[in-house]
Amino acid sequence: MKKIAIIMGGYSSEYKISLTSGNVVYQNLDKTKFKGYRIHIFKEKWVYVDDNDAEFPIDKNDFSVTVNNEKIIFDCVFNAIHGTPGEDGLMQAYFELLGIPQNSCDYYQAALTFNKRDLLSVLKPYGIKSATSYYLNLGDEIKQDLILEKVGLPCFVKPNKSGSSFGITKVKTKDELLFAIANAYKEDNEIIIESFLDGTEVSVGVINYKGETVVLPITEIVSENDFFDYEAKYLGKSQEITPARISEDIAEKIRAVAKKAYTILKMSGFSRSEFIIVDGEPFMLEMNTIPGLTTESLIPQQAKAAGISLEDLFTNSIELVLQRKSI
Repeated sequence: MKKIAIIMGGYSSEYKISLTSGNVVYQNLDKTKFKGYRIHIFKEKWVYVDDNDAEFPIDKNDFSVTVNNEKIIFDCVFNAIHGTPGEDGLMQAYFELLGIPQNSCDYYQAALTFNKRDLLSVLKPYGIKSATSYYLNLGDEIKQDLILEKVGLPCFVKPNKSGSSFGITKVKTKDELLFAIANAYKEDNEIIIESFLDGTEVSVGVINYKGETVVLPITEIVSENDFFDYEAKYLGKSQEITPARISEDIAEKIRAVAKKAYTILKMSGFSRSEFIIVDGEPFMLEMNTIPGLTTESLIPQQAKAAGISLEDLFTNSIELVLQRKSI
């Protein structure tokens, strides 16, 4: 019976969603193969939480935990932390140093994809399209006319490194720009301002399944709000239609671009990429490497449409990592 540490929580605004994702993983582990341990990672504490909600501190020297005088060493880590430190490479680098296998991508890929600016810049030479953008670092002079001359109106102001649509504002007038920038700086010290892409939004997962790179069915996002914000993602303010209502020609373009990005970046584990389809062409918005795994999340929806149960999805992810370790 392999001991699996399911890490959840984190240091960002996404910690509540991460706790839900982690608990879904815990509940859907194959109990004949794995014993799951819920590990809460917060700035103030790293603890194992048992089924009675008792907490046991994690020894950060070797990522072990002692319960009833028994020291538990984990065979594998299942990473369910959205945002920092689970999605930006910090935990991946920590486990690499300790020699503990973990199921998400490697630390470099995590850091790169977490940074929207750097991700899109790396993929652009390979022909992967993205919106016209303008970047700001905290403390930079804000040249409103120059920004709007480049990206136009409406536009989106986003934290460069965050998820779940925290800190994102759709700006429709020049008067709204400074507020939107201040709002984004609450989440990150880097900002990306992008031109508005008027088209159909879709999301597509790519995974390594049984040793092959597999593109999952595409989901169409129809938000009741101005865009796919937090309410739309998690509070039912959107329709998520899988498979997407798009032509096979366009679907094939999206599958090809999503797989190409996964391959170029030498990804492993889960990825979920977001695109806007404009005039039949997919424009990439971002790639998530620790996508939501709640029952409402897109990867579980897409896996179900592909005939892959949650138990099978999680078992495959863990077994691939354990196989790599044994080679």
